[in-house]
This record gives sequence, structure tokens and C-alpha cells, in this order.
Amino acid sequence: MTLRSTKITMKKSWIIIGVILVVVFIIYRMFAGTYNEMVTLDESVTTAWSNVETQYQRRSDLIPNLVNTVKGYAAHEEEVLTGVVEARAKATSVTIDPSNLDAASIQRFQAAQGQLNSALSRLLVTVEKYPDLKANQNFLELQAQLEGTENRIAVARDRFNGSVQGYNTYIRSFPNTMLAGMFGFERRSQFEASEGAENAPSVSFD
Repeated sequence: MTLRSTKITMKKSWIIIGVILVVVFIIYRMFAGTYNEMVTLDESVTTAWSNVETQYQRRSDLIPNLVNTVKGYAAHEEEVLTGVVEARAKATSVTIDPSNLDAASIQRFQAAQGQLNSALSRLLVTVEKYPDLKANQNFLELQAQLEGTENRIAVARDRFNGSVQGYNTYIRSFPNTMLAGMFGFERRSQFEASEGAENAPSVSFD
């Protein structure tokens, strides 16, 4: 083999090696980019869920003052007041690990919050019988805070569902679905509308 042919052969070898390296780099970037995007979207779902829990907790924190205020004017409405307290205790006891946001756990959480919704609705209907309570400044402030919190809950739930939808769509798209299976990225569940459970209690006495 002549020196010229040797140089040509070496040049071709380097070209092949270079092409292989470029292809490997492109594949790596594609896989790494897809994986990192899955991580980002997964973290977005976790953050959105944390915001949902924060707003439900905000509502839960208002309830003791609300119950005490109502009790001052309607102490004999013991059954209704007890129902709210018990429903609040159950709702706050149901928590979800953000890494396990499956349909069953979300349904349990939603069911407990739905029972609290119903108990609050019964309490607020009871208030209609007590004009002095409806005019109490502390009650009016709690009413406004509760109404604002219900709006925040609705917004947080919508954002959570949007985050889940974006994440699920991404990991189910081809070829992302193959990588999702390899790295354990599984479909997340959304809040589903259920009769009564998704309805915020009415807090308006106009």
C-alpha cells in the first residue's frame, strides 16, 4: 500500500468516525432533551398539585373561626356545626404523596373535600335564619375570605388539570412514549367532575 493510499484510507476512517460521533451526539441530545422535558413537566404537575393543596388548606384554616362565629349566634345548631368540624377533620387527614397522583388517591381526596363542601353549604344555609349573624362584621369578613378561597381553589384545580394534560400528552407522543416507559414516567390523573363534589358552597347572602 502506497503512502497516498494510506493517507486516503486514514482520511476516510476519520470521516466515518466523525460521522458516527455526530450521529451519537445528535441521538444523545435528542434523548437528553426529551428526558429533561419530561422531568420539567413532571415537576410542573407536582408544583401545581402543591398549589391545589395550599388553597384547600387555606379554606380549612378559615373554618374554625367560621364555626366559632356561627356558634356565638346559633349554639343550638349543634348537628350542623359538628358536621362541619368532622368533615374538616376528615378532609385534612386525606393527603396525597405528589409522586403517587393516581386516580384512586385523587378521588379519595376529592370525596373528602366534597363532604366538607356539603357540610359548609348546610352551615351557610342555616345562617339564613340569623339576621344578626349575617350582619356581624367578623362573619362578613370570613364570608369574603371563604368566597375568595373558593375562587382560588377553582383556579388551582384548573391549572393542575392543565399541567397534567400537558405532561400526559408529551409522554404519550411518539417517540417520547418509548423513553417514558424506559424511565418510569407514567400517566398522571386529573381532577374529574363528580356530582356535587366539585361545587363550591354558596357564600353569598345578597
